[in-house]
Amino acid sequence: MQRSPKWQQVLPILMIALAVAARLIPGPRTIDDSFITFRYARNILAGDGFVFNPGAQVLGTTTPLYTFCMVILGALTGGTNAPFPWLAIGLNTVSDSLTCILLWQLGKRLSNERVGLAAGFVWALAPYSVTFAIGGLETSVYVMLLTAAAYFYMIKKRTLASLAASLAFTTRPDALILIGPFVIDRLVRAFHPKLKEKLGWQEVLALTLPAMCWAGFAWLYFGTPIPHSVQAKLLVYHLNPADSFIRLIQHYATPFLLHLILPTAIAIGIGLLLYPFLYLIGARRIFQTNNRLLVWLLYPWLYLATFAISNPLIFRWYLTPPLPAYFFVLLFGLDNLAQTIGARKPTMQKWLPASLMILSILITLPAWELKPDHGPTRPAPKMAYIKLEELYHQAAAIVLPELQPGDIIAAGDVGVLGYDTHAQILDTVGLNSPESLDYYPIPVESYVINYAIPTELILDQSPDWIIVQEVYGRETFLKDLVFYDGYTQFDVLGNDIYGSEGMLIFRRE
Repeated sequence: MQRSPKWQQVLPILMIALAVAARLIPGPRTIDDSFITFRYARNILAGDGFVFNPGAQVLGTTTPLYTFCMVILGALTGGTNAPFPWLAIGLNTVSDSLTCILLWQLGKRLSNERVGLAAGFVWALAPYSVTFAIGGLETSVYVMLLTAAAYFYMIKKRTLASLAASLAFTTRPDALILIGPFVIDRLVRAFHPKLKEKLGWQEVLALTLPAMCWAGFAWLYFGTPIPHSVQAKLLVYHLNPADSFIRLIQHYATPFLLHLILPTAIAIGIGLLLYPFLYLIGARRIFQTNNRLLVWLLYPWLYLATFAISNPLIFRWYLTPPLPAYFFVLLFGLDNLAQTIGARKPTMQKWLPASLMILSILITLPAWELKPDHGPTRPAPKMAYIKLEELYHQAAAIVLPELQPGDIIAAGDVGVLGYDTHAQILDTVGLNSPESLDYYPIPVESYVINYAIPTELILDQSPDWIIVQEVYGRETFLKDLVFYDGYTQFDVLGNDIYGSEGMLIFRRE
């Protein structure tokens, strides 16, 4: 067996070191949704149960496995006072490092270690990877489990593949986009007269038991295993029919963020022509080498189709899950194309591996900034934007001395406020407050952006405090004279995020 060059043997260590450094150096830049998970974990540790608002058994999180991970880590590091943002970074750093290793090993198994390493380097530094790792979301764990399922399936470790798939489903339900086709492929291989890959009870149990245990608990505890957030995000936000499709196409056309170097229109135009071409070359080569990866090769496009058809509001972290497969296949196609062109050029063959490594690092650098203009002033991805979260921290600090026992705060973004104040929260989006969904849908003219708070929701529920971006209520309760009979403006935090005229804090008379 031919040994890899010494420089290539060092690369996996460098890859992991970069992945760790890229997450620990920026430190926590925690996203609002992460604080929702942290509050669930803290309430479990406090003995209040799996709840966002104590006493209200509502499933408002789509990531039960990640929540339980936070509970376990929190129990080991301070209980309800645990440093959840740092615990999340630690768990996410380990998960992303494992994803880098899995991509490397996928390349080795496909007889192209340099592509696996290149994909690992890209994932180690990619803004869509780092941002949500330091943002405290479950994305890193979710992506690692999806990649592990594909890897173990390829090498015929079927029980491990099934377990990874099931755990991915309990991390995020949209894992079904990958798991469903994998199950179909597995059944075909089990019953095809020529393949006859026997279906073992261990892999069936590994696939079904974790998911069934969670579903059973959720049904008994919450009355349904389906999170309220799934229904809320489809009902509450106002989108044009093709919004998600357009956003996803733009994303798939700029996976290496070429639009940060070139004009956006030119970058997208190049991407729409170049990347499908490279993907076809890479996917064809991979399929010829190991056809067990067919479903993983299809996954980025199944993901695009699923979200384009359902047309939800595309949050930034929704764009991350298909990227490891997308990066890997594109780099495989690029390498294959370069090998073909340079087949008779020994110099190109000699420098190709190193060039691919360097390229994989350089393409991520324009998306980073050495000293962000807000939050911690350490190097971080530009998209790790937390100005809105900082405003909510400020708002929580303003109202906290004024809160009375039993006070209810109404808000459209509830993570930071819920975590910082410990108060009861009326979630006007309906993720954690199902009563809010009774007031939707509302007329299209009520929306200034893609979200608006119904007037009747505020008047009927009569929360003690309202903390919202002005744009959320500009065409609804802020224009209603009855509202001002019951509320006075307590404070305003200036900002123009989403085109808003500040963050408004109202107190009920």
